[in-house]
Amino acid sequence: MEPESLEEVRLNIDFIDQQIVQLLGERHFYVKQAAKYKTSIDDVKAPARVEAVITKVRNVAMQNDIDAGIVETIYRTMIDCFINSELKELKKSQ
Repeated sequence: MEPESLEEVRLNIDFIDQQIVQLLGERHFYVKQAAKYKTSIDDVKAPARVEAVITKVRNVAMQNDIDAGIVETIYRTMIDCFINSELKELKKSQ
């Protein structure tokens, strides 16, 4: 159903943002779990894995008629942030 006001649009966006942040938290949990199995900077950066993820999410975006470029940009930024977090943890454990 189409929103009837800007306020309703914003309420829906706020609700979606809550869900996105919760999902990011879940993703971060699993990133931290994966980090336990990584022993080197190359393991953490894993460029082939990054590109595989990007390919998958671009395909999902296109299947759902979403701008794949926007999704790719968001994912590259998110992955970069998680890689930096993993690298900090790796340095602590060495």
